Amino acid sequence: MKFATKAIHAGQHADPTTGAVMTPIYQTSTYRQAAPGDHKGYEYSRGTNPTRKALEDCLAALENGQYGLAFSSGMAATETVLKLLKPGDEVITGDDLYGGSYRIFTRVYQHYGIKFHFVDTTDPQRIAEQINERTRLIWIETPTNPTLKLADIGAISQAAKAAGVLLAVDNTFASPYLQNPLDLGADLVMHSVTKYIGGHSDVVMGALVVNDKTLYDELFFYYNACGGTPGPQDSFLVLRGIKTLHLRMQAHCENGRRIARYLKDHPKVEKIYWPGFADHPGHAIAKKQMRDFGGMMSIVLKGASLAETFKVASSFRLFTLAESLGGVESLINHPATMTHGSIPKEVRERVGVVDNLIRISVGIEDSDDLLADLEQALG
Repeated sequence: MKFATKAIHAGQHADPTTGAVMTPIYQTSTYRQAAPGDHKGYEYSRGTNPTRKALEDCLAALENGQYGLAFSSGMAATETVLKLLKPGDEVITGDDLYGGSYRIFTRVYQHYGIKFHFVDTTDPQRIAEQINERTRLIWIETPTNPTLKLADIGAISQAAKAAGVLLAVDNTFASPYLQNPLDLGADLVMHSVTKYIGGHSDVVMGALVVNDKTLYDELFFYYNACGGTPGPQDSFLVLRGIKTLHLRMQAHCENGRRIARYLKDHPKVEKIYWPGFADHPGHAIAKKQMRDFGGMMSIVLKGASLAETFKVASSFRLFTLAESLGGVESLINHPATMTHGSIPKEVRERVGVVDNLIRISVGIEDSDDLLADLEQALG
């Protein structure tokens, strides 16, 4: 089954009672049992809910996986993976990382005796060199947030498998439409569903997708025991959003390509991060493991101070200055003070997250209007 068909049909069946085409919103906390333990697969909605189950099956299908789990946020999904670890375990992760991931690694789980190594994941050898007998997890983003570095999932997977280490890929920036890490050897895929998968800036949600039943069962235990699960209304909204994911991603990519080319030659732009350019360090990897280059990019304003960067960021009329990304509307973000504000200045600047960097999530509006807005704001 091709992607567009899976997006519309996977995990979803006509309601047997009424024939309703759309998955109903099962707004219930509990389920009748004929006798103790004699039920129809559902006991309590923290653990399982039919609307959420349809979404989880759809998410698994989009990632070519066997098992999906939906969470109340991307961070709830991330934390559930970290619950697989024990004091003394070590994690290898990227030096260019979403600020929320960096925060939970360093300010929460590090206090529980978990050690994190932050390395340049564009070089698989650097990851291999960090692996030791205490390494339990490799966590990567590709493309990274916000400087869009590319990690070779296949090469990193080989190193992980040779050492018996789990490889988890945050696939948020690419979406399952552009990249499927499980096919490239990853053990686990994480999404902030809030972003491209939901796509309409109206739901906060996260997801995990795996192929291994034993790993799924362990994750499901923490998922149910700790309760970071979404409600049926949000699950319904994401199912509805997924039905146009392929169409939206095509538009994001088309608009992104045009805007990136415009910004590359703009006199006010010192540098642009977008993997579609042949001179991007990760371009060859992007071509190998992604189907297109997406609508995410970041720019460094030439010679701009923090105040001047703020002025530009506040001057847009169509692009909205806000947290998040991947919605139908175009968004801009100032990572140093917004999404990556929890990362110490010297740490973030070392990987290029400087005060005059702006992250851009290109939406699906008319590209002429977006270009005009960029022109007036930069001017």
